[in-house]
Amino acid sequence: MRFRHGTRNLMAICIGVTAVASLSACTSASAGTGGSASGSQSSTLQDVIKRGTLNVASCLTFPPFGSTDKNNKPQGFDVDVATAMATALGVKVHIVDTTSANRIPNLQTKKVDAVVCNFTTTAERAKQVAFSDPYIVAGEVLLVKKSSGIDTLKDLTGKTVAVTKGSTNGDAVKAGNPKAKIQEYDTSSAAVLAVKQGQADAMVEDSNFLNYQAKQDPSLKVTKESVVPLEYNGIGVPLGDATWLQWVNTWLREFNTSGQAADLYKKWFGVSRPYPLNPSY
Repeated sequence: MRFRHGTRNLMAICIGVTAVASLSACTSASAGTGGSASGSQSSTLQDVIKRGTLNVASCLTFPPFGSTDKNNKPQGFDVDVATAMATALGVKVHIVDTTSANRIPNLQTKKVDAVVCNFTTTAERAKQVAFSDPYIVAGEVLLVKKSSGIDTLKDLTGKTVAVTKGSTNGDAVKAGNPKAKIQEYDTSSAAVLAVKQGQADAMVEDSNFLNYQAKQDPSLKVTKESVVPLEYNGIGVPLGDATWLQWVNTWLREFNTSGQAADLYKKWFGVSRPYPLNPSY
C-alpha cells in the first residue's frame, strides 16, 4: 500500500511539474513572440535600404583617408570604402564630416549608420559601439622634421607631442615615455601643422596617414619605430544591431577577396597594403 500510495504521489508531482513546464514554455514562447513584435524595430540594414541612403561618418580633415576636393566634394580612401558599401546595398551614400571625438556620439545619436574614419578597435570603445572585421591596418609612428634628431620614443623626453582629441595615441606615447609632453588638437591636420610650424616637436598618428604627409612635404620624415603594436581599424556600427553588423562583415569579406580593397589602397597610398588584415599571434 505504501508503495502504491507513493507512486500516486510521484505521478501527481510529475503531472504538476509537466504542467508548470508547459506553462513556462508557453509563457516564454509568448514573451519571445511579443518581444520580437514589440522589438521588431527594423535593423539599420532595412532602414538604409528603405531610406535609399547610407549615412556614413568620415573624417574629412584626414587625407588621404578623407578630405574634400576643389568642389568641396568628399574624397579619400574611407570615402571610397563607404561609397563601395552603398553601391553593394543599391543605395546612395551621404558622407557626414566628423572628428575623432565625435565618431561614437554620431553613432549613439543615430546621426549616421556607420563610421568609416580610421577607427581603431579597442575593448573600451566596444562597450559603446560594435566594430566590423578590420578593413585596414596600421602602425602608429612619429612625424617629425628631418632636422629634429628624433627617431624613437626615447628621443621625446621633454618634447611636445601633438595628438588628436579622442585618439589613443597620447596614452601610447606616455606609456613609452612618461617624460613626453602631450598636446591635443581637434584634428590630425591641425596636429601636422603644429609640427610644421614648430609648435610641437612630433606628432603620433596612423602610419598610412603620416607617410602620405611626409610625401607631400620633403622637410618631414616618418620614424620607423611604431609607438604601439599594429592597430586594426574597423567600421563602427550601432551597438546591439547584429543583423547590420553581419551584413557589413559579409560585405567586407567580398570587398577584400575581390581585390577591390587592394586597388583602392594602392590608389590612395601609392603602395600595396603593408600589413595583412588578419592578425597573427
